[in-house]
Order: sequence, then C-alpha cells, then structure tokens
Amino acid sequence: MSLKVNISQAEKFLSKKVTTLQENVNQVHEMIKSKSGKGNDYLGWLDLPFDYEKEELERIYALKKKYAKLDVLVVIGIGGSYLGAKAGLEFLKEPFKKTKPEIIFAGHQLSANYLKQLLKYLNKKDYAINVISKSGTTTEPAVAFRLLREHIENKYGKEEARKRIFATTDKARGALYQLATNEGYEKFVIKDDIGGRFSVLTSVGLLPFVFAGINVEKMLKGAQDAWQDAQDPSLKKNKAYLYAATRYALYKEGKMVEYLVGYEPRLSFFSEWWKQLYGESEGKNGKGLLVSSAQFTTDLHSLGQQIQDGLRIIFETVIELKKTDSLTIPFDQDDLDKLNYIAGKEISYVNEKALLGTQMAHVEGNVPNILISIDKLDSYHFGYMIYFFEIACAMSAYLLDVNPFDQPGVEAYKKNMFALLGKK
Repeated sequence: MSLKVNISQAEKFLSKKVTTLQENVNQVHEMIKSKSGKGNDYLGWLDLPFDYEKEELERIYALKKKYAKLDVLVVIGIGGSYLGAKAGLEFLKEPFKKTKPEIIFAGHQLSANYLKQLLKYLNKKDYAINVISKSGTTTEPAVAFRLLREHIENKYGKEEARKRIFATTDKARGALYQLATNEGYEKFVIKDDIGGRFSVLTSVGLLPFVFAGINVEKMLKGAQDAWQDAQDPSLKKNKAYLYAATRYALYKEGKMVEYLVGYEPRLSFFSEWWKQLYGESEGKNGKGLLVSSAQFTTDLHSLGQQIQDGLRIIFETVIELKKTDSLTIPFDQDDLDKLNYIAGKEISYVNEKALLGTQMAHVEGNVPNILISIDKLDSYHFGYMIYFFEIACAMSAYLLDVNPFDQPGVEAYKKNMFALLGKK
C-alpha cells in the first residue's frame, strides 16, 4: 500500500460512524465522475495523471538538455503557479545538497528586499526564466517579471533573452500569451479547465521538476495509482474519500480547525500547498474548515500548549513517514544530558515514539487525530499524495455544498489595493 489512512483516533469523537455518510459520498462521487456538480468546467485535473500533455513534457526535456549548464532557473508565479512546484522540490530535495540548476522562485510576494537581492545574485549567474501566469496581469508575478525581463535582456541582449524566457500561460489569450507570441518565447499551456491549485501535474509543475532532475515519470505513476484507488466510492476501499468524509464529520461535530502535521522538515511546503488547496476550495459562503499546519516536533515547543489545552475546536491530520535515513544516537561516558537511556537507538525510532506519544496526549486532550502513513519521500509518493488530496478536496467541498473550483473572495483585497494605487 502506497498510503494508508487510519481514523481510529478520530472516529471515537463522532456521534455516528463515518460509514453512515456512504450514501452522501456515493452521490458526490457520481457528481464528480459525471462532471455535473458546481464548477464542473474546472475538472480537467480529474484524469490528468493519464491525460497530461506528453508533447509538452517532451519539449521540456529538450529545453533541459539545451540549457544543461544553467546555474539558475527563476520560476515566477504565485498561488497555484508557485506552491505545488515549491512543495515538490522541498519534498524531494535532500537537505544541504546543491542542485544544478538551482531553482529560485520570484513573484510570490512584493518584497523589494528579496527582488533587489535576487537581481544582484543573478548578475554572476547563467540563468533562464519560467514565468507562469494565466493572465499575465496578476500583480506580484507581473512586477517580478518586469524587473527580471529587463535584467535578462540587459545581461544577454534581447535576442538571446527571448530564448531564455519560457512562458506557461493561457492557450490563446491574455497579456502574457500576447507578449510570448510577440517575442517568440517558448510557450506551455495552462488549460482552461484546470485551476491553479490543481495544476501541479501540468507544465506549471513539470517544467521546474524536470529542470531540477526529478523523476516525473514516477511522480505521474504515483498519481495514476491514486486515481485508480479513487474509482470505487466505498469508504472501506477509497482512502481519499475516507479522509474527506472523516474531516467533514468532525467539522459537523464542531471541530472547526484542521492542522496538517508532519514530523519531517521536507513536508513543510507540502503543507503550504495543502493549505491553499483546501482553504481556497472550501472557505466560502461562510463555510469550511480553517486550515493550518505545524511541523513537529519543532512546533510542539511553540504551538503544543495551545493544541493540548486551548479551545477545543482543533483536530489534526498527521503524516507519518515509515522509512527514513539510518542514524544512531551515540553513547556518552559522562551522560550529562541524560540521554544514554536511548543511546544506540535510531533517531527515526525516537521520532516515531514522539509521534505516538503526542498523538496519545492530544487525543486524551480531546483533539481527534487522522493518521496518514506513507513509505518514503520520493517522486512516486509525492505524485500519489497530490492526487489523493485533490480528489479528497473535491469530495470535501461538495459535501459542504460549495463550489470547490472558484475563489470569489480572493478579488476583494485586489480591488482595494488597486484603488489605493490609483489604478483606473
């Protein structure tokens, strides 16, 4: 099994068994498969593990070969055009191991400090740009691209710069599409029926993954297996639906906050992608869980008190990693730190007991726990988890009776910001 879901430490908090939701789940499953629910014109991701753009992937490999000696690839994007790729790179990157090209992100904030230092850093680097935007007018990436386009044109000249800019954008319209067409940039398509937060397995994520040397075939195989595992709506067989139904049931019982918890630092940005996926999909019409995240054991020394003894509206979804590197705690003759009682044991063993001990404490403190177990941090499991959480998200949002694929609330701050900036 690639991934397991254990709800035993969550279901005990429910007044009814999760399986009593089976009829609701069956109805939503049919709605998803027949593409008849709200926002059904944004279900292009549903069969993406098999229907990904193979021609585009071949062109990405060709670009990687052409620019094999690059020092840096700058990926410009925000939201779904940034978080999925960043999550995958962090999930799969060995700590402290330098890769070539180095993947650097820009356009995901409006920090002059960050952008100025990035431009300075690129002065002595051989680099290319992948700008990702459906419209080309989203403020943060558009500002970053203006600066970086000017920099790369000054560095290499306009003709060479055109070859070093790759645009991932709409297939036929928008400011970035028009610019890419006019300038002759290499173009990759963001399909109309795939929203940003569901776009990890399109060229939005695949281009940075290929340049980083990640095995995307294994990643896609993981997603394909997750697709296969999601075909049967039975809560006894469908792990994604079991997760979705359990979190929905907890929500109905008054558990309004879900923490995604990992015990490995490489899961931290996966949590950031997950927060956008669920927050933007469910948080509307006055509904939806407040999604948050924590990295244990680190955050047990900061958030632990609140989770253990604070307002009882929290539950945790914990990601457990079964296989990790081998490292033994040494024996110390003086034993001043009083750790000789675990000398000779693997650090992974101690981390495992920390997970179990924390789960016991939190459950005793009335914090339900859903446990999701995976074997290891590799391309296959990343692909599997991406699709697992996406299909679970569609189920969760439809159980809430909200459209999983729009985000009307995102526009509110933009209107105020544009007015304050004097935009007509």
